[in-house]
Amino acid sequence: MKNLPRRTFLQRSTLAVGALPLLAGPWLNPARAAEAGPNSKIRVALIGSGSMGCGDLACLFGNADVDCPVICDIDDAMLAKGLEVCKKKDRKPPETVKDFRRVLDRKDVDAVLIATPDHWHALCAVMACQAGKDVYVEKPLALSIDEGRAMVEAARKHQRVVQMGSQWRSCKHILEAGEFVKSGKLGKITMARGWAWLDKHSNLGKPPEGVPPAGADYDMWLGPAPKRPFHPTRFHYNFRWYWDYAGGLMTDWGVHLINMLFMGLKQEWPKTVCSSGGKYIFDDDTETPDSQVALYEFPDYLLSWEHKRGQGVGINGRPWGVSWSGTEGTVVLNSDGWELLIEKKQASLDPQKNKSSGDPRAAHVRNFLDCMGTRKTPVMDVALAHQLTGIAHLGNVAYRSGHKITWDPVKEEVVGDPVADQYVGAKYRTPWKLPYRRRTQLDG
Repeated sequence: MKNLPRRTFLQRSTLAVGALPLLAGPWLNPARAAEAGPNSKIRVALIGSGSMGCGDLACLFGNADVDCPVICDIDDAMLAKGLEVCKKKDRKPPETVKDFRRVLDRKDVDAVLIATPDHWHALCAVMACQAGKDVYVEKPLALSIDEGRAMVEAARKHQRVVQMGSQWRSCKHILEAGEFVKSGKLGKITMARGWAWLDKHSNLGKPPEGVPPAGADYDMWLGPAPKRPFHPTRFHYNFRWYWDYAGGLMTDWGVHLINMLFMGLKQEWPKTVCSSGGKYIFDDDTETPDSQVALYEFPDYLLSWEHKRGQGVGINGRPWGVSWSGTEGTVVLNSDGWELLIEKKQASLDPQKNKSSGDPRAAHVRNFLDCMGTRKTPVMDVALAHQLTGIAHLGNVAYRSGHKITWDPVKEEVVGDPVADQYVGAKYRTPWKLPYRRRTQLDG
């Protein structure tokens, strides 16, 4: 599509989906086409105003052409935080709602920023695509590989711009490191490695079940996840450590660092995956492993991932990092920048150090906004995001099944292993259903 003035683009791009119904959930309403905003403003609605949502919204407000007409969250306390961001940024107070479908029904919304718990990402994104909205969705892309595929199908069918918020894809010094690795100067790559040893997390203990906070719609927070009594350690930030809602540190940080590694590697799925781990640090109610190692076999190299949650200062004094090892040396990348290490006494390269280029979030958000107008593919397009998130999920598939798995990248299924393959999808609680998903047998 040729570049069009924003007003023309909005009018044309939404006509094709304007009459489609929202096919998920118990409350159905026709999708409405967005109408061009005043003075070509880009109107972005926030769905999920926790810490990541508020941070992303503040970053969006760094662009003068962005307005936020409405904020959605199931919790009054979180809505208040979103409103405070708007106030601090001298923006007009947006309306607030608790049901994200009320956002998708509006004509004054061009795009949605999805920063909900992981188990809501796919439903919100697919329905937003059906409603003619572009989507910026936080990482990981989805709770399962099957959901990620549904998001790709929806984005392509409805011609939506969908960007995942792994901002490192827009980071200058990481791009430089990746280009150096891809240049061939490092020789044949034989091993890639990512790690996250994060000491900011603490033991959550084993508190009793409780009562949802006043002003919070707990049943809506659960959404498609299994019905469970309210438990304080599962709610808000700590949802990350429970399989119903997320994939632990493997997907919380693994997606970021696998993304970095693949900025220097060929985009492909692994052939086999195995993983070991457990809860060696925390004796609490959380479910995902606080310590985990995953090993991925690719056609020409091995990729390893390891994490520890709540202990240690990482490798070489850095809590996170990645490395690529080739026949001519090793490139190590972390929060300080990237460095070329020479291991041979006689090598064709000289050691070098390169400093960090700083926080890339503003550039990543701007890329999304620009692509809304040009209709070009964003740097972290949904298809790429699906593959990178899927690779992280495969580490958990291997861990949860206890099996070394073989992956079919065409069918997107575990070969000959129904026990492991069940973890490629996620069970949906009635009446929620996700359009475009392949594994509907998991619904119920």
